[in-house]
Amino acid sequence: MQTDLLQEARRQAEICNACRYCEGYCSVFPALHAERFFSDGDLTQLANLCHNCRGCYYACQYTAPHEFGLNLPKVLAEVRHDSWETHAWPTSVARAFQKSGVMIALATVLGFAVMFLAIHMFKPAGGDGFYAVLSHSVMIAIFLPAFLFPLVSIAISLTRYWHTTGGTKVTLAQISVAFESAAKMKNLAGGHGDGCNFEDEDRFSQARRLAHQAVMYGFLLCFASTSVGTLMHYFLDMPAPYPFWSLPKLLGISGGILMVIGTVKLAMLKLQADKNLGAPSVWGGEMGFIVLLFVVSLSGLLLYVLGGTVLLPALLAIHLGSVLGFFLLTPYTKMAHGFYRLAALVRDEQRRPAG
Repeated sequence: MQTDLLQEARRQAEICNACRYCEGYCSVFPALHAERFFSDGDLTQLANLCHNCRGCYYACQYTAPHEFGLNLPKVLAEVRHDSWETHAWPTSVARAFQKSGVMIALATVLGFAVMFLAIHMFKPAGGDGFYAVLSHSVMIAIFLPAFLFPLVSIAISLTRYWHTTGGTKVTLAQISVAFESAAKMKNLAGGHGDGCNFEDEDRFSQARRLAHQAVMYGFLLCFASTSVGTLMHYFLDMPAPYPFWSLPKLLGISGGILMVIGTVKLAMLKLQADKNLGAPSVWGGEMGFIVLLFVVSLSGLLLYVLGGTVLLPALLAIHLGSVLGFFLLTPYTKMAHGFYRLAALVRDEQRRPAG
């Protein structure tokens, strides 16, 4: 990781540790105040606990033009992104995506869409719905490796992160508390439950928290839809296409709507927010991830609505291309931050005294 960046983060953490005004704001400050000296691993852990709500910045008396010039949200955001790049596997791909995320995301979707359209030229003789465009066996052959790769990559990344932060053996209780915190987006609620200051200085809002929840639960519903469809296909001998009132479609449609709403709101918030309170150099990577999720969800919904028209082949190619791009880029997009957040929350539970 960058030595100068860690040194600046250490300087700011030491000043915050002496001040302690923001102690009740989020999980970062109790963890920060539990230390007297900050190793590189400590700073990496603090950075991944931070949700960049920015409340501490607007409350701080030591921001510029004060000589201390504190900007803790910015420096922790930079350490956080640097930690993702450093621990990612392969690292070079992560660095490229953070610099040019929107371009890479769009190029990946278009490239894979063209590939699926080309494959469609050799479409199967039979099949209903999507399978009339692309056979089930071809979909499995393409998507199974694309699904397994990010799992392996993220597992390697989190192992590296756990080693850096000094993590120890994990208990079910620690995992349970971490998942509860993530499910409620506790650290985006603010110290008093009023929300965060991401949008406009001292105006507290729950908008960012709700947008994140819409994306997270929308994604989980879509994943559940795919899982149920897989079980129905292989174990109940009920292959797709499924009617509207079937469980796979109800889960998928509701999840897709939530993801469209959440991604649009997140994009609006990022455009309105002060870039200087985050990591400006990776803004493209963050926006690229939002665009990618938006295309995945919107193209999926359009398939439900227009799947019976002549637009089916083109829409299916775009949707499958975006899904394939999403899977392959997951270890390098902000999707990975969910896994790091959980790891950081588990590690934070290990810091707390038992009982």
